[in-house]
Amino acid sequence: MSTAAHSAIDAPAGRSAASSRSSFIRARLASILAFAPLGVWTVVHLWNNLAAFQGPDAWQAAVTEYSHPVAEAFTGVVVLVPLALHTVWGIGRLATSRPNNTRYGFYSNLKYLLQRLSAVGVLLFLGAHLWLALIRPRLVEGHAEPFSEIAHQMRFHGPTLIVYVLGTLGVAYHLANGVQTFCMTWGVVSSRRGLERLEWGVITLFVVLLAMSWGAVYALWASGATS
Repeated sequence: MSTAAHSAIDAPAGRSAASSRSSFIRARLASILAFAPLGVWTVVHLWNNLAAFQGPDAWQAAVTEYSHPVAEAFTGVVVLVPLALHTVWGIGRLATSRPNNTRYGFYSNLKYLLQRLSAVGVLLFLGAHLWLALIRPRLVEGHAEPFSEIAHQMRFHGPTLIVYVLGTLGVAYHLANGVQTFCMTWGVVSSRRGLERLEWGVITLFVVLLAMSWGAVYALWASGATS
C-alpha cells in the first residue's frame, strides 16, 4: 500500500483520537469548574442567605456587602467566568447527547435525564436571578439589592416565588449530582462499596442543599409581610 493510502487511512483516525482527547479534557475542565469554585461558592451563598432569619441588616451584610471593591470584583471573576465556561460546555453537551430512557429504564439513566432537565431549568433560573440580584440593582440602578425589595417580591409576587422555589430545587439537584460525577470522573471513588456510599452521600447533600435553599426562600417570604 502506498504512503498516500496510509496517510488517507491514518488521518481520520488521528483526527478522531485528537477529538476524543479534546472532549475528555473539556469534560474534566467543566467538572472541576463546577465543583470548585462554583459548587463551593453556591453552598456559601446559600448559607449567607440564611441570614434572612436574623433580619434585613444581617442579610444585607452577609449577601450584598464586601469589605473592599477589589474583593467584589474578585468574587465576580471567580464566579462568573467559570459559570460562563461551564454554561457553554453544558449547552454543547445538551446539543450533542441524548438520553436513552425509552430503551433503558435504569436508575442511572433517569438521573442523567434529570441532570439534563435541571441544567435547562438552572440556566433559566440563573438568568432571572442574575438580573434581579446583580445586573438591575448594581449595574442599572447603581446600588446593592435591597432586602426589602426581594422580600416583598417573594411575598407578594407569585411568579418570583415559584421561580425561586423551582430554581433552587434544580440547583440543589444539579449540584449534588454534579458532585457525584466529579468524584467518579476524577477517580475519588471507584470501588463498588465506595460508589454505594457516594450515592447515599449525594442524596444527603441534595436534601441539605434543598433545605438551605427553601429555608432562605421561606425567611425572605416571611419577612416580606413586614417589609
